[in-house]
Amino acid sequence: MIGAIVSAVVIGAIVGALARLIVPGRQNMSIGLTLIVGIVAALLGTLIAQAFGWADTRGIDWIEHILQLVLAVIGVAIVAKMAQGKTGGTGRTTI
Repeated sequence: MIGAIVSAVVIGAIVGALARLIVPGRQNMSIGLTLIVGIVAALLGTLIAQAFGWADTRGIDWIEHILQLVLAVIGVAIVAKMAQGKTGGTGRTTI
């Protein structure tokens, strides 16, 4: 149980950081929000991979990790777009 939580945090941090590197432009997101998006993407990617039987392979589960990364890229793009809408696209909060 504890191992699953720790691995979700570690994989989530890596996947979230990679997603921020892949999404073009500047994302006004905190490190904590990046971590949350990465963890959610890692968990959803694992659930989807297990549902299709892609998570039970010998060695590294490349399909599962790529799926997690794709979900994280989508999540970062959505959160960055939402943050851009709140700031009016200037990077500063509108009142």
